[in-house]
Amino acid sequence: MELLLETVALFALKLAYETEDGSPILRDDPIMSDYEREVFGLLVRRGDVEGIRGRVMHCVGVALEAIGGVDTPLGRELDRLAAGFSDARTMVEFEAPLVALKDYLKDIQ
Repeated sequence: MELLLETVALFALKLAYETEDGSPILRDDPIMSDYEREVFGLLVRRGDVEGIRGRVMHCVGVALEAIGGVDTPLGRELDRLAAGFSDARTMVEFEAPLVALKDYLKDIQ
């Protein structure tokens, strides 16, 4: 679960901040400090559903802004997938929407 959470955050932040002529954003990049696997691991061990949701939704919001918001086709789909994640109430319910978010963010990069 921690790796999946970190991957969603990484893909979202790459979409928002990575440029063609710049260095790629990697997992050890300073921008990822609040979204590292260890940070998510701590939240998972605590069962902090709201903390996890808040961190992921922040990254998704940044990505959504980078692609032009919900008024674009890409933005509408990202918003739809984010709503599925936001509706999840338990750790178990997080998995399917996270996989969908990860796959979509990867595809649109």
